[in-house]
Amino acid sequence: QVQLVESGGGLVQTGGSLRLSCAASGRTGSNYAMGWFRQAPGKEREFVAAVTWSGASTYYALSVKGRFTISRGNAKNTVYLQMNSLKPEDTAVYYCATSWDSDYDQKEEYRYWGQGTQVTVSS
Repeated sequence: QVQLVESGGGLVQTGGSLRLSCAASGRTGSNYAMGWFRQAPGKEREFVAAVTWSGASTYYALSVKGRFTISRGNAKNTVYLQMNSLKPEDTAVYYCATSWDSDYDQKEEYRYWGQGTQVTVSS
């Protein structure tokens, strides 16, 4: 089994920044991508960003491209999401997840999920 724990969420004003972290533990193995998804009340869970095992390739939703940056820690079992220029529409619970497949924007391809961390952006 794999456990994922997110941290770093909170309340921030429009235009502010937050940095989310996620650490994977357990039988993670290797060669897995890590991604961030978010879910706002009453909405579907949506893709935010993903990074490959090596960290060399990153993928972003159009809504966050240029504002958010995903990166992988040197130990490979951690992933970060630097969120800048936050907007009220970024308010959601943010989840990290692991995938051994290559359709990085598809939540169905992710096998393990964290419990989520709340991000609230006030206007």
